[in-house]
Amino acid sequence: MKKCLAALFLLCLFAMILASVPISARAQTFQLSSPDFGPGKAFAEKFLFNGMGCAGGNVSPALTWENPPAGTRNFALMVHDPDAATGGAGIWHWVIINIPAAARSIEQGAGTADGAKLPAGSKQITNDYEGFTGTPGWGGPCTPPGEKPHNYYFTLYALGVDKLEPPTNATASHVGFIVNRAALGKAVLVGTYGR
Repeated sequence: MKKCLAALFLLCLFAMILASVPISARAQTFQLSSPDFGPGKAFAEKFLFNGMGCAGGNVSPALTWENPPAGTRNFALMVHDPDAATGGAGIWHWVIINIPAAARSIEQGAGTADGAKLPAGSKQITNDYEGFTGTPGWGGPCTPPGEKPHNYYFTLYALGVDKLEPPTNATASHVGFIVNRAALGKAVLVGTYGR
């Protein structure tokens, strides 16, 4: 009984100490979010791919993030569908590197081939829709008819290096290897789509 009372006292003491620490001083979680999709909110047609039987607008969704790890010197975004029937490799829908450390958002529609609306200094890598678009940029969801909905993982990596310089012809998978080696932390947002 004495041990239970002592444990309860310590628990209450810890809770009081934690409550006295300002919220801003507590560890914050690195988070990625979007006003355009997310848990319980499907991709609208304008975000879907335009091709392969899909008739979307192929507009990239808006993204925002907060609380990157200390020491973050730039960001990389990798969007992957592991459910695609590729024999296990999945499909890369969008890859951006060298997003400035001060950036906290990517605006809707920034995933055009020229990347003009991306934060200054950002660089897009060619996605797996190369045979259809032939350029870097956003390739929207286009799950084959009749398949279960696919999961689309938007992973924002906080990197501890000033700049990534992959070879000119680097694939999304190659860039993913480089990004993971430099990562201090990551924030993940998952969207789903099926038809």
